[in-house]
Amino acid sequence: QVQLVESGGGLVQAGGSLRLSCAASGRTFSSLAMGWFRQAPGKEREFVAAIIRGGGNTYYGDSVKGRFAISRDNAKNTVFLQMNSLKPDDTAAYYCAARSTYYYRYYSQSDEYDYWGQGTQVTVSS
Repeated sequence: QVQLVESGGGLVQAGGSLRLSCAASGRTFSSLAMGWFRQAPGKEREFVAAIIRGGGNTYYGDSVKGRFAISRDNAKNTVFLQMNSLKPDDTAAYYCAARSTYYYRYYSQSDEYDYWGQGTQVTVSS
């Protein structure tokens, strides 16, 4: 089992920045591929970013490319999502996800992940 706890959400003005954190426990963190998803009211869950197990390669959804950056600190069992140039359309609940895998690849579909955090709300005002 893997437990994921997100933090860092909040209210920010358009153009501002936020950094989300997701602390993992229960399994060797470096063996986990990690991802971030978001879901706005009335919309489907959307892929935001992913990073391979161990770190290195990253992958982003089209709507956040060039503005968001995913990273991980294996020593602290934590994955981060740095969000810059935020827009009102970025308003959503953001979820951290994990998948235990032998493969060094990223995953962009929500059903590919086995573990989920409880979510943290990000609200961007115009």
